[in-house]
Amino acid sequence: MNQLLYSRLPEVTLANGNTIKINISYQLFGNQNSDAPVVLVIHALTGNSNITGPDGWWQDLVGEHKVIDTNTYRVLAFNIPGNGYDGDENQLINNYKDYVTSDVATIFNSALEQLQIHQLFAIIGGSVGGGIAWEMAAQKPELCQHLIPIACHWKSSDWLIANCHIQDAILNHSKTALADARMHAMTLYRTPESFREKFNRNQHESGLFYIESWLNHHGNKLTDRFKLSAYKLMNQFLKTIDITRNGDNFTEIASKITAHIHLVTINSDLLFKSDECWETYVELKSVKEDVSIFEIKSIHGHDAFLMAFDQLSKFLIPIFQPQKKTLTKDGKRSFASL
Repeated sequence: MNQLLYSRLPEVTLANGNTIKINISYQLFGNQNSDAPVVLVIHALTGNSNITGPDGWWQDLVGEHKVIDTNTYRVLAFNIPGNGYDGDENQLINNYKDYVTSDVATIFNSALEQLQIHQLFAIIGGSVGGGIAWEMAAQKPELCQHLIPIACHWKSSDWLIANCHIQDAILNHSKTALADARMHAMTLYRTPESFREKFNRNQHESGLFYIESWLNHHGNKLTDRFKLSAYKLMNQFLKTIDITRNGDNFTEIASKITAHIHLVTINSDLLFKSDECWETYVELKSVKEDVSIFEIKSIHGHDAFLMAFDQLSKFLIPIFQPQKKTLTKDGKRSFASL
């Protein structure tokens, strides 16, 4: 695993007006030359900054000779404060409902300034990570060349808020809170069709259905590696995505974002419905030319952004490969399209 690095932010003003100081942990991967284009990858709810390598959760997309080639790009991944990956369980956990997704964006943008990174080639994130990417770009419209929110939306829908509310109730009232919340969440991350294909009502000799043992496994697995306080906070961030929080108009905010916006949706996503992404695409196209949309076709629902790498790669390759640098015969660097 790449070394965890830290950036100390002495003053960050939150959406509620409060000011905090915070340490933000992160990892760097790939080409560390100062002129290398920088890609910021933002993890999902139970993810972390370890995005590539043997245990990297996005190793199919990020790494040497992968879509986001670490020979070419300097890849940065922050830990969402409070996720516990850096061992600091005290980050933002007190009064977790005081925080909203835009606070994470403010912290990340402040950390970039402290790292003297003023321009990103791309911000890419899935699920709540994509929501944070939206919030970052809304705060700093000229921050990146490419904004790639995957399997998410620029605001939490009523459906998502409802399910986050249920998650919060489980997390606060269940005797086995982490496991029970995770089992409920897995039914939203997948689809009935996905379960039918995978399990087909098969049972163990004990009579336990495979789907039941699979859910038990995921619940127990998360309990072993995640903290209850972290889950409560990450669920709060999932619930509070909204770049129009101050009553601003979405198209006015989004039209100021100078990046090419690449929307990635999943046709079977039960968490962030595909229809909402297509509506966003139509809205954006009325005020902005450089907008693209790609729909992953999968029966596996929201989790397809972590599974359908062949489809996702085909969409991302034209974004990232033209920036690949090659050495000419005289040793000078040049840009080449693969």
